[in-house]
Order: sequence, then C-alpha cells, then structure tokens
Amino acid sequence: MTKLLGKVYIVGAGPGSKEYLTVKAYSLIIQAEVIIYDALVDDSILELAPENCLKIEMGKRGGKPSISQSEINSLLVEKCRLGKQVIRLKGGDPFIFGRAATEIQALIEAGCKFEVVPGISSALAAPLLANIPLTDAVMSRAFVVLTAHDIEALDWEKISQIETLVILMGGKNLGEIVHQLLRHERKPETPVAIIQNSATPKQQIWIGTLKDIAKQTYAEYLSPCVIIVGEVVRLRDYLQYPNNMVREKSEAKAEIAPLANKTILITRSAGQSSKFTELLKKEGAKVIEMPALVITPPSSWHDLDVAINNIDSFDWLILTSTNGVDYFFERLAEKGKDSRALAGVKIAVVGKKTAESLKSFGLAPDFIPPNFVADSLVANFPEKLSGKKVLFPRVETGGREVLVKELNSQGAEVIEVAAYESRCPENIVPEALLALQNLQIDIITFASSKTVRNFCYLISENKDKLTENWLENICIASIGPQTSQSCHSLLGRVDVEAKEYTLDGLTEAIIKWVGVRN
Repeated sequence: MTKLLGKVYIVGAGPGSKEYLTVKAYSLIIQAEVIIYDALVDDSILELAPENCLKIEMGKRGGKPSISQSEINSLLVEKCRLGKQVIRLKGGDPFIFGRAATEIQALIEAGCKFEVVPGISSALAAPLLANIPLTDAVMSRAFVVLTAHDIEALDWEKISQIETLVILMGGKNLGEIVHQLLRHERKPETPVAIIQNSATPKQQIWIGTLKDIAKQTYAEYLSPCVIIVGEVVRLRDYLQYPNNMVREKSEAKAEIAPLANKTILITRSAGQSSKFTELLKKEGAKVIEMPALVITPPSSWHDLDVAINNIDSFDWLILTSTNGVDYFFERLAEKGKDSRALAGVKIAVVGKKTAESLKSFGLAPDFIPPNFVADSLVANFPEKLSGKKVLFPRVETGGREVLVKELNSQGAEVIEVAAYESRCPENIVPEALLALQNLQIDIITFASSKTVRNFCYLISENKDKLTENWLENICIASIGPQTSQSCHSLLGRVDVEAKEYTLDGLTEAIIKWVGVRN
C-alpha cells in the first residue's frame, strides 16, 4: 500500500472562538494529525482536534519568549515529510499580517504540498461584532487596514486623510498613533473605538475620541485589540438592538465576565475531557490544562474478575469516582455481563459527577451522601452496615483507606478490588511550564489530594526552571477539605475552598474570591 504524502494546510482560525471558523477550517481541524498554532488561537478551536493530535504552540507575542520564524518553517517541513496532515493555524486570515508567505516559500523549496484556507480577519469581524460598520454612504466611502507594529514605517500624512482606519497590533503604541493623527490635522473630536479580545467571552470595548481615548485606557493592557478611527464609530449607538445594548467598559464593569483576564491552571487526569474547563471558560477565564494524573488499568484484573463472577453475593457496590464507574462497567462487559447483573445489588456513589457517570450505564444510585465526600458516606448510610457485604472497586494505590476503615468498624465486610491505577505523568506539559515560568498563572485548581502530590513532584523536578517566588501571587483553589489538607501540607496554604465539593461549587468559589478582590 502506498503511503499517503503529507500536506500542510495554512488555515485562518478567524477572530476568536470556534463559532467564527469557516466550514472548511472546521473539517480540517477535526481530522488533523498535527496542529502548529499561533498564540492568539482560541482554546475552543484547539479542543476540536482529535485526542491523538499533536498540538504545538509556535506563536509570537510581543515582549515574551517566542520561536524564530526559521524554526517554524523547519517544523512544518519536518512534519509534512513524515506523511502527516499538518494544520498551520493562524489567527484571523493567513494573508493578513500572518507571515504566511515566508512559510509557503519554505514549503515550496522543500517540495511539500500545501493549501491555504482563508479565515475571517479581526479587522473585519471586530468592528462588525461591536456594531460599527466600516463603510457608509455618507461617513465612510473607504477604509484602510494597517498594522502599527512598526509605527515609523507608516506614511501618516496620507493615512490621516482616509475616512476610516482599522489598526491592528496598535495597543502598546496607542499614544503615538493619536499623536501622529493629531499632528497631521485629524480633528481631536474624531471618534475612536478600541475592541479587545473580539469574538471571545473576554471582549471589552472602549469608545472615545482622539482627544481622550489614551486617557481612558491609561494603565490598561490592550493587546490584542483592534482600533477603529473615524466617524462610523458614531453609528454604533444606532445599530444595536435596544434591549441588548453593550455599554462601554467605563460604564458597565458588571457586564465583563467575572473571570475575564484570569488565567487558571487546572490539574486533572490526562486524556479526560474537562467539564471544569468549559465552566471556567463560560465565565471568561483562559484555561491551561495540566495533566497531573495518568489513569491506566490495574496491574491485574484478577480480584475484580472474581468479584464480578460472584456479584450476586454482595449487598452494596460503592463507587467513589467516574474512573471507578468506567473501569468497573468496562470489565463487567468484558466478562459477558451488563447492568442487569446488579439487579440485587444496591449502589452508593460519592458526588454528582459519579452519579452522572453511573446514569450513562442506565442506572441510578440508591444512595449519595449529602456532602459529596466519601468520609460522609458511612455517617449518613441509609441502613445498618453490620453483616453487609460491600464491594469497593477503587484505585490500586493511594485510595480511600479511611472509608474502608470506617465501613469495617460498622461491621461491614468490605471487599476492596483494584479497578484502575493512577500515576504521576513523566513531565509537565510545555504550555503549563511556560506559563508558570512567565508568572502568567493567576489561579491553580486541585480536585483531589493526589493531584496536589503529583503537581508538587512535577514542580520539584522542574524547580531550576522556575523563579524562587513563582507561587507567591497565585491563588490556590481546592475542591474540598481533604484536598485542602494536602495543599496546606505541601504548598503551605489554601486561598479558596469550595462549599459544595463539586466542580460547579469550585467555580462559584473562585468567582466569589475574584469578585472580592476586584
């Protein structure tokens, strides 16, 4: 069989979230083998890729460490020659300030197949999403799109005469932009709009004039933003649906997402989809996922298989995690049985998430402890445990010894069996390590004691790469008392603890903590 040749698709990711992808871009991303993406590509787009897709950030950000263009070119050629279907994912449109020409030239010289897929540029989308038209029969018969990255290279005398200006990469040079336009006889009353993080939950808008916009945004970090200069900005007030008016930042702080401008590091199990990520993103947070657990089958199925073969001898089945549910029912099916085998067995679960996982197998739990923690299971158990035979499929090492001890103390016969194993990953994912190195993390979350221990081990292995005070300004957020104990023991403190020991509860606690400090 002839091996398929590799191909590089240079794809525009659009202005922000996945809703603004083209259909072709979407179809390519969901089949990608390798994605090499820019720093401004939204996380929601990357999550569309297959689980086994290799994702490599190669973006350039002003003032921060970045990869050279020659290294990016070499990586594209290397992955293509390996026969991979490679997506080079660029924010906006690849041909608008995207350095696509340099990469295409490298692919041509290497004999690599390629295709360019257009995307929606933020130069067009940001004004539209802010209800600002770039053309108007009276106010704007022309507009120009320019980059203020190299401000001295622009002919401001000619630029200032154009009715509508759309300026990209101009956040840090706003003062000089205003100066040049006023110097070349643009009126101080000329309207200006600045749109930051367009097409994402973090979008913020400032409206002013050349006379006052710099003062309005003083001390604000504006990048990434689109600046619109011209009379068309005034049309915004007339083009918004009356009951859905978005006021400017200075008038409506409450309309900003509660976790906007916060970067949250989630420690979680490798390979598992994260509901927590979606919860936090809906509240405006940027989320970086750092696997701190690797879930695998146990070293032996023997004990679980014996228990399954004698399942009708048990009174209760206790499940304390989604991993326990998944591996137990996977093994049940492997032994030729299904949920009907549990007809005479009552089921107790810890937590809503575990209950939801059980429901996916067509079963509802007979008992959930009120506090969503295993230690409250015995105290609130619905019947006397004396003489009851209990099956407890659990993690092979480092599980809930206190729970087993308390069950035994109440007279239950507990059969513990290994259903899965969890271990520490070998390395910190590069994105998480880079964010910790650059002191970009605002909050770290922990949903179990084991993730705290593994996180601390991974940090100790990379201690020489971090500054001495890397943890000083980071909020430590815990899902519950046991996890908090591990945080106190290994990290020295806990700043946030969920009142309800669920991911929703932890999200609410983080929002409250951020709100108090704002």
